Amino acid sequence: MVMIHKLSDIHPKAILGNNVEVGPFTTIAQHVEIGQGTVIGPNVTIMDYVRIGANCKVFPGAVIGAIPQDLKFAGEVSTVEIGDNVTIREYATINRGTAASKIGVTRVDNNCLVMSYVHIAHDCHVKNNVILTSYVGLAGETNIDEYAIIGGASVAHQFTRIGAYAMISGGSLIGKDVPPYVLAGRRPLCYGGINIIGLRRRGFNSEQIERIHDIYRIIYQVGLNISDACRKVEEVLDVSEERNVILSFIRASQRGIIPHKAKFMEE
Repeated sequence: MVMIHKLSDIHPKAILGNNVEVGPFTTIAQHVEIGQGTVIGPNVTIMDYVRIGANCKVFPGAVIGAIPQDLKFAGEVSTVEIGDNVTIREYATINRGTAASKIGVTRVDNNCLVMSYVHIAHDCHVKNNVILTSYVGLAGETNIDEYAIIGGASVAHQFTRIGAYAMISGGSLIGKDVPPYVLAGRRPLCYGGINIIGLRRRGFNSEQIERIHDIYRIIYQVGLNISDACRKVEEVLDVSEERNVILSFIRASQRGIIPHKAKFMEE
């Protein structure tokens, strides 16, 4: 059974799963698929080439699937894919991908919370269990790994990456990659330690957290450049999942990672 308010505008070829609810004054375009149990509130706009999974909640004013705000976009078919159990709050916007990026899809994976007025630009990938606080803006091709949390009114430069379990303070300007498991804050954005509380909440034990500490002590505090610090980590620390995650992230970084402490710090 699908519950559609009579004042909504649903294209007859849109695919709506069982127990989907659609509120008044909502528009859903032709090339849209919505999974079972999802609730679409009033005044929502879901444009073409959008797939939304099961048991999601989309609040009033959200716009999903608008064409990308990218001058390279040439009208090609590109998509938005949203996983299961995702909450998209008021007036959030999620744009389609672009062919120029070689990706062509903007993804929000399972169990994410996208708060009010968040903007997710073309070809971003927001992975499972991420929280984007109100007014966060992600420029094109930003990647955010599992369980990361970005504080309100923060903005991410295009192509930046934010590692798993990282937490970034509100009002941050994210111009470099933020490695996994860390706290990041101040301006310019820099390393502020390990996200100990977040890691404990997610089941990391004391031994794992201490391993992460040991890695970042070498990365940030012994005075080596990043490449030499990574080699030092491999020389003196045993192999572990945490070590592999951190070193893989850093070595794949194209923009470089946030520093330990900027030369000129604005509190």
